[in-house]
Amino acid sequence: MSIVTVARACVEFDGEHVLENVDLTIEQGEFIALLGPNGSGKTTLVRAILGLQPLEHGKIALFGTPLARFRDWSRIALVPQRLPGATSIPVSVWEAVLSGSITPKGRWRPLPRSARDAAQQALESVGLWSRRHDRLDALSGGQQRRVLIARALCTEPDLLVMDEPTAGLDAQNLQALTALLADLHHRGITIIVVTHELTGINDLVTRAVVLRNDHHESVKYDGPPPVPEHFAEETHHHDDIDVHDVPPPVGLDPA
Repeated sequence: MSIVTVARACVEFDGEHVLENVDLTIEQGEFIALLGPNGSGKTTLVRAILGLQPLEHGKIALFGTPLARFRDWSRIALVPQRLPGATSIPVSVWEAVLSGSITPKGRWRPLPRSARDAAQQALESVGLWSRRHDRLDALSGGQQRRVLIARALCTEPDLLVMDEPTAGLDAQNLQALTALLADLHHRGITIIVVTHELTGINDLVTRAVVLRNDHHESVKYDGPPPVPEHFAEETHHHDDIDVHDVPPPVGLDPA
C-alpha cells in the first residue's frame, strides 16, 4: 500500500519555486533518506506532506486518501531534533513522553491508563524506562533523541518522519539509535529521515531521494544507496524542520 503519494507538486514562496514537479511514491515498510543542500526543499516537502505547507499545484495523498480529506493523523508521527521549550521549562522524561498522547480535543482531560501503558512500553523500547523521573535536559543529546522517538511511538504510528536523528551523536548513542531504528523498521513502520548524510544509517536506508532547487524538477536522484558521488556532494548542508506550528500530540492534525 502506498503511504505517501506526491504528484507533480510545486511550492512557491514570493514567486520563487522552492519545489518543482515533485513525483514521489512511498510504499509501506520503506526507509527513505531525504537528502539535499540547504534550500533544496527537504523541509518544505515534508511540511507539504504533513499538510502544513499548501501547494501551488499538484496533489498529495496519505494512505490512499487525498490530503484535504485525510483525518487519521495519529498514524503519522514527527520526531524533531529537539522538543521546543524543553530547555527552558523543567519537564521530566515521563512528562515529555506522555505529551505524545495528548490530543487537541482532550488536552484538559486525564490521560487514560492505556496512554500510560503505551508511554511505558515506548520508554522501555528505547531503553530509558529507568530514567523516566529525570529531567529531560539532564540527558545527553542522544538520550533526548531517543525520548522524542518514544514520544512519537505512543501513538503507534504507521509513518515516522524524523529530522536529522543522527546529527551530533557520539559513537555509543549512534549505535543505540541505529539499533532502535532497525527494530522499528523491522516492525513494518515506514520511516522518512531528513538528513544531510547517511552515516550510521546507510545499511538501513532502502531508498535515497536527493533534492535540489531547480526550475524544472526538484528530485535529482531517487534510488538505492549509495548516492552517486556527483549528487552526494550536494547534500552536505541542511536545514531543520520547523515544528513550532505542529500541535501536540506527535500525531499531527493540521486541520
